Amino acid sequence: MTDALTGGALRDQAAGASVFSVVYRTYASQVLGYLTARGVEDPEAAMQEVFLSVLPRLDTIHGGAAGLRTFIFSVAHARMVDDHRRQSRTPSKLPFEPELDHRKDPSAEAEALERISPREVLNLLDGLPRDQREVLALRLVAGHTVEQTAEVMGRTAGAVKQLQRRALGKLRELSAVKEYLRP
Repeated sequence: MTDALTGGALRDQAAGASVFSVVYRTYASQVLGYLTARGVEDPEAAMQEVFLSVLPRLDTIHGGAAGLRTFIFSVAHARMVDDHRRQSRTPSKLPFEPELDHRKDPSAEAEALERISPREVLNLLDGLPRDQREVLALRLVAGHTVEQTAEVMGRTAGAVKQLQRRALGKLRELSAVKEYLRP
């Protein structure tokens, strides 16, 4: 294949696309192997960057196949160095292990639920119109989707969304009078 990579063929503008194809097929696996062996995080992406950098300069390369090979691996080496620098600056990623999480702070939801009694929740819901209570029961308690709730209630999905928005707004107004959370 390197016979097709002579200096004359590299400078032939008419053969540009086919020359790049030959160059890519000839060196892609070697560049990928080099980048993989050198510990690049995403060797395939780095290889593509190498060839994207080489493509516009194919007609300026001197030295035939040896010069081309040297140029390609010089670019590959530069991409490898860039990747190692980026990796050294990036904090290490560790998986979250819940069994090792010993925090004692409760969630905001848990704290709110501790401070409000079921009776108070029922009283808040009683302050809502029947349709709004029904939407909240189907959406939040039963876990229905908007479409399922609309089907059960015989309404459109838009109407269900509007009822839910109004119900939650009304609950905010009613609950704003009481303080359920510590400041």
